[in-house]
Formats: sequence, C-alpha cells, structure tokens
Amino acid sequence: MKNIYRMAAVAAMALATLISCGSAGAQNDKKQTKATNHVQELTADSFNQMVYDLNSGEMEYLGAKPAIVDFTASWCGPCRSIAPILEELAKEYQDQIVIYKVDVDKAREIAQAFGITSIPAILYIPLEGEPSMTIGARNKAKFQDEIQKILLVSMTAPSI
Repeated sequence: MKNIYRMAAVAAMALATLISCGSAGAQNDKKQTKATNHVQELTADSFNQMVYDLNSGEMEYLGAKPAIVDFTASWCGPCRSIAPILEELAKEYQDQIVIYKVDVDKAREIAQAFGITSIPAILYIPLEGEPSMTIGARNKAKFQDEIQKILLVSMTAPSI
C-alpha cells in the first residue's frame, strides 16, 4: 500500500514538473515571438506586394531598400539556428536593408517560383544588379560579409 502512495506521489511530481516546463516553454515562445519583430514574415500576398509580384510575370523588385529573404520552415533545425542571427542583423542594418522570411510550408507557391528544394535558402536582392541565392546555415560574420558584398556594394563604392 505504501508503494502505491509513493508511486502516486512520484507521478504527481512528474506531472507538476511537466506542466511547469510546458508553461515555461510557452513563456519562452512568447518572448521569442516578441523579439522577432524586425524580421517580417511574408505571406504569398504580402510577398507579391512588397518583394516581387509573381503574378505579373516580371521579376522587378518592389522594395525601396536591398533585401534578404530567408526561406525557412518551423521544423528545420538550421533555419531555427540562423533566425536569431537574422534578427540581430535586421536591427543592425535597419536603415540600410530589410529582412523578410517566408515559411515554405505556408507559402509553397513562392518557394516553387524560386526553385527552393533545400532550406535554409537565402535570397539576396540588391537595388542594382541581379539577385543571388545561397543555401545552408551560416554564421553572423558570413552574413555580414555577404550583406556588404552583395547588398551594400553600390552604396559603399566610391564615385568616380
């Protein structure tokens, strides 16, 4: 009989632990959602209004600043690892570039239009010149290098 009470007590403690961890996780999710407001998630409609209107048949960039589009998914570990880096970069470069993310599961037509078969895929869109795509996770220094070389090159080049 004492063993039954002990087992019940252990089960109750385990359940309490799971519940408290679950609510802590929910609080962390809320904090993370609030922290990621510099990187804007795009739907198919907002992508067509702010980046490229895929319905028009022309690939003319619609933005006023150079952009990064992060093709991502919630289940993708490497995508989750670069999300905080992109958030930091969005804050650091907020006056120079804009950073978007597109969930490939929610906006399949955009992923298909760009031939996304592997994620994370990063689309760099300069104001002048051709857009370019990279595949795979990278560290902050590599992102900063790519931002300077691909997106800000015309802004920092000396005029002759």
